[in-house]
Amino acid sequence: MFTTEGPSVRELAVQALSSVERGYDLLAPTFDHTPFRTPDRMLDAVEETLAQREGSFGAGLDLCCGTGAGTGMLRRLCRDRVTGVDLSAGMLERARLAHPGGEGPAGPGDRGGPGDRGGPGAPEFVRADVLALPADFADSYDLAVSFGAFGHFLPAERPALFAAVHGALRPGGLFAFPIGAPFAPGSAAWWVTTGFDAAMRVRNAVWRPPFVMYYRTFPLGAVRGDLAAAGFAVETAPLEHFGRRPRDGRPNWRLVLARKAA
Repeated sequence: MFTTEGPSVRELAVQALSSVERGYDLLAPTFDHTPFRTPDRMLDAVEETLAQREGSFGAGLDLCCGTGAGTGMLRRLCRDRVTGVDLSAGMLERARLAHPGGEGPAGPGDRGGPGDRGGPGAPEFVRADVLALPADFADSYDLAVSFGAFGHFLPAERPALFAAVHGALRPGGLFAFPIGAPFAPGSAAWWVTTGFDAAMRVRNAVWRPPFVMYYRTFPLGAVRGDLAAAGFAVETAPLEHFGRRPRDGRPNWRLVLARKAA
């Protein structure tokens, strides 16, 4: 499906009936050949915007890093070590293959000895739940990013997620991620995402384990409020690379910039 190298319909069905962790373990070998991978165009836009506004950073953290699409961007933006965190061992294995030298440990929260540490050109990959990051992440990073993963967190989990990121950042550190404008009600995209979310709610009501993935549970207004409650100062920058909505002139995509107090 999607491409000749992508997953089959049967493989996607098996993934959808698994837990989030197991589902991504199964999808990992073909994930980069699906539309679920963050497009390079988006990664380039975020990198360019951050570089223009902030210059470079010290240490970088890629939350829910998957196969490491955003890790390459961090390696260019950050002077010091880069760390990718994900719950799926299968996705982390693909990330290590994509970024040689990042031979991080496989166990949740187990970061090994000094030889396992990342550094410039050698990212570290850690298997962990981003809602409960390892204790030694505290006050360790200058930039945290995440791409395409927030649909895996229910709205009630956002405060814990943002608190975990806040704790991992050094004073003055930045949490950055893109967020799209809501689709116009009645548009094709609105119907597709609304239908998908409805199907997932039905699936999770009748099947265990749940697979949490929703497209319409991360609105900017609510996200901004939860970030502020976690202690961030929040602003947004338009990603002009993706144009503006003709009906009101608002950007189709924004980069959320949440900064921990210095």
